[in-house]
Amino acid sequence: MIPAKFDYIKASSLSEAIGLLDKHGDDAKLLSGGHSLIPAMKLRLSRPEVLIDISGISGMNSISEEGDEIVIGANCTHAAIVNSDLVNNKLNILAQTAKCIGDIQVRNRGTIGGSLAHADPAADYPATVLACDANIVVEGKNGSRNIAATDFFLGIFTTALEEDEIITSIRFPKVANGNYQKFFQSASRFAVVGIAAVKEGNSVKVGVTGVAGTPYRATAVENAYIGNSDAASHAVDGVEDDLMSDHFANEEYRAHLAKVYVKKALEA
Repeated sequence: MIPAKFDYIKASSLSEAIGLLDKHGDDAKLLSGGHSLIPAMKLRLSRPEVLIDISGISGMNSISEEGDEIVIGANCTHAAIVNSDLVNNKLNILAQTAKCIGDIQVRNRGTIGGSLAHADPAADYPATVLACDANIVVEGKNGSRNIAATDFFLGIFTTALEEDEIITSIRFPKVANGNYQKFFQSASRFAVVGIAAVKEGNSVKVGVTGVAGTPYRATAVENAYIGNSDAASHAVDGVEDDLMSDHFANEEYRAHLAKVYVKKALEA
């Protein structure tokens, strides 16, 4: 299908993009990789009057090491993350996650910032940013702020971003021992269940995507793991009323898969 008519503006700087968002409000959408937005526009599920292209803004597609953190620019493609020596050596769980996304065409164009801002409940990155305790750096007309991953996802396609704010980077602590496991939809390769686990000493942090309407930290698993009980059996504790159901998997099957894949991630 063909999208509805829209105006296209390529922003040359972050301040220009923020100003355009502030000016056009709900009528505008940001374009980075476009692999979430363009399909929705073609189906007329999204009909922005103005597209603001931020893909060429300087400084938003870098991957760097700053002290104990790895900083990923919001415009970095999934492929850039997969192929980064720095990420593979010091944040391998993120490379594992990016490698699971879509196919090679999607990975070559889609971006981490666009994926997080879109907040699809079946996206892969949310589980990993949650398990890593990452911080999402955003900038708007009132300046810059950091949003903890645990505060960022508010619901299906809903985040803590204000209307005029743009994700500029994601700051990850270095992770030596992490694993991402995924049961994917065979056609789209979105996550029916995606589990990220990070081990630190005798404790773990576990992020879950695809299971509930909002990605979540499986704190019940984390607490049970410390007590050496059957931690994976607690994978959906606290989200029983928010479990998703569709033609790929009903609530009962998703809950079962969550426990199986939490166990796989912890074992790995």
